[in-house]
Amino acid sequence: MLRLRALALLSLLIPTAASASSDSQIWGTANANIKLADKWRLSEEVVTRFSDNKNGLYEIEAVTMLGFRPVKDVTLSVGYVHNPQYSGGDFTVMEHRAREQVSVDNFAKLGPGKLSARARFEQRWREGVDGTGWRFRPYLKYSLPLMGKTALNLSTEPFFNLGTTSFQKTDGLDRVRNLVTISSPISKRVNGEFGYMNQHGFVRNGEDSSDNIAYFALSTSF
Repeated sequence: MLRLRALALLSLLIPTAASASSDSQIWGTANANIKLADKWRLSEEVVTRFSDNKNGLYEIEAVTMLGFRPVKDVTLSVGYVHNPQYSGGDFTVMEHRAREQVSVDNFAKLGPGKLSARARFEQRWREGVDGTGWRFRPYLKYSLPLMGKTALNLSTEPFFNLGTTSFQKTDGLDRVRNLVTISSPISKRVNGEFGYMNQHGFVRNGEDSSDNIAYFALSTSF
């Protein structure tokens, strides 16, 4: 019953897509976390995104983050995102991002599951384009154990644009990502995760967008 309630709660967070243009996508993520010292971590992540409407590959994110853990379950991180973008597999524009974030793991219990949260700020630049796009991305995740180390994960992440540029054209709420996944260990060091994401984009004076995304991820720690 708790699992059904958790799913119902997430469904309330997903904006209605009745009047939105839709797209089918596939996202794949590979992540490695490396312990540098007692309180320091380095993470490397690569994300690839494919779209029906954009005729295949449209984005790659290569992310390097350095994290410091002052206390248990709290991590302060800074890093860089290398973000080439494509159309039909052909390169279109290069975006660079600086990223700062605070993550808090397992800060509260809800039934048998636990809540985690993250506050992420980004500064975005595009080659050949003037301006800096500032963005804030709060994130909330609920993880519910199913069997052993297998878990059901529900998360929501709104994107708030803080100002406008020639490529970041609107201020305020830009999109919301809601994700439902199952995660489970594949081996001693590798964890797998798969599920469904809805990404709802808010379009001023136009039709909203709604991306239906098959989500896959692999992560490892050293």
